[in-house]
Amino acid sequence: MAVGVPEHEVFAAADAVLARGERPTVERVRLELGRGSPARVGGLLDQWWALLAERLNGETRLPTLPGEVSQAFVAVWQQAIHLAQGVVEQSLAEQRQVLDAERERVAAEENRARQDAAQFRQQTTDAVAGRQAAELRLADLELLLSQRQTQIDDLHQQRESLAHERREAQQHNQQLQQELQALRLKAEQVRVAQETYVRGVEDRAHREVDHAREQSKAMTVQLKDAGRQVEQLQRRLESIQTELSQSQQRAAAQHARADTLEQQLTKARQAYATKRKPGARKPAASTSAPGG
Repeated sequence: MAVGVPEHEVFAAADAVLARGERPTVERVRLELGRGSPARVGGLLDQWWALLAERLNGETRLPTLPGEVSQAFVAVWQQAIHLAQGVVEQSLAEQRQVLDAERERVAAEENRARQDAAQFRQQTTDAVAGRQAAELRLADLELLLSQRQTQIDDLHQQRESLAHERREAQQHNQQLQQELQALRLKAEQVRVAQETYVRGVEDRAHREVDHAREQSKAMTVQLKDAGRQVEQLQRRLESIQTELSQSQQRAAAQHARADTLEQQLTKARQAYATKRKPGARKPAASTSAPGG
């Protein structure tokens, strides 16, 4: 509906309603116009009623008529004015009721609009707070993910370092095994040579008793030298065996440490996979450092 309906159109519509013998009201005038807001039409209709009284007073000033006719005409006009004033007062009361109802409706609309605006502001505040909380939670999760990824990278590096140390220990162990085998072979060769030599001496002893006696001192020296060599080889063998045992112990310790790191790496991967699932709960504080 148009709000700014012209004043003269409202007055003309009210005159038309009155000419049909009906009391001009807001609804009738609006129906006659086909437009106009109740507040605008009601305000202009009040002015129309005020002007109507002035128009009626002006029309009572008649030309010179016979006395009885003039008095009768004036009486009729006064009665019409009185009735019109009653109609005006009744119409004004109805218009006031309409305006009061319209004001109440507008006030209710304004109150509802204020409540809706307050609710919307609260919802906006809650949404902003929720978004800030979500952003903070996301930042915490990203930081935790970065820390977990750093731990996983450290575990990978430690695992590779231990694997390298394990390979070096295995190579050293193989080298020691080869040296031990060579020493055992050399000792066996010396023992076989000594036994062969002793058997040869024994075989020739009966035939060369005298010659053996002469060479007994030399043989004793050789035997002592050979004994010392055997003892040295035996001590070398024991030293190699001891070193081999220690190397095996270190290799076993490194193998156990590698298994422990492998288990820690598996747990870290499981925790990372669990955290990446939707709705996963935040994991506990950072795990203990490997070997700690």
